[in-house]
Amino acid sequence: MIARLTGILAEIGGDSAVVVVGGVGYQVQLSGRTLAALGAIGGEVLILTELQVREDAWTLFGFGSPAERDAFRALTSIQGVGGRLALAILSALSPDELARAVAQDDKAMIGRANGVGPKLAARIANELQGKLGAVGLGGIGPAPRAGAAADALSALANLGFKPADASVAVNAAVDDLGAEASLDALVRLALKKAAR
Repeated sequence: MIARLTGILAEIGGDSAVVVVGGVGYQVQLSGRTLAALGAIGGEVLILTELQVREDAWTLFGFGSPAERDAFRALTSIQGVGGRLALAILSALSPDELARAVAQDDKAMIGRANGVGPKLAARIANELQGKLGAVGLGGIGPAPRAGAAADALSALANLGFKPADASVAVNAAVDDLGAEASLDALVRLALKKAAR
């Protein structure tokens, strides 16, 4: 599994970019929001990734934040929502906006994305209820976003914790250890708190 790429931005296309890592160029499909935030060609970039393997293709999808990657994973768990459609939704709505739309059952807001009709918008709103809680709603407390806290949140999500549970545990660990705690310390304490 390719979880992240750190390298030089070599090309930008309409819905993808090429990042050169160790002499190898990786083509990564990105949302419009992440593409806009990449910066100039030739600069160093860090992109979180998700690799989808199908019979006919291996596709690498990239994200600018753990929240965007978590929202992508939640969206692609829904029947009828593939990787490209999930990116179209995340181009129209930030992870926070998507979580808010789902929480408020706002099908019209979800339907703003290209390729999402009324029936699919209703299915997304229904099936994601309770799955995006901590991606940025603030109902459980703000999702940690900077440095080690964001990486700790990503680590717990990669271990299979639901985004809401991971956010609660990491927020509690940050409260106990402080914002300057190391990634290792945050992950260890968050795992203890999540196990309670």
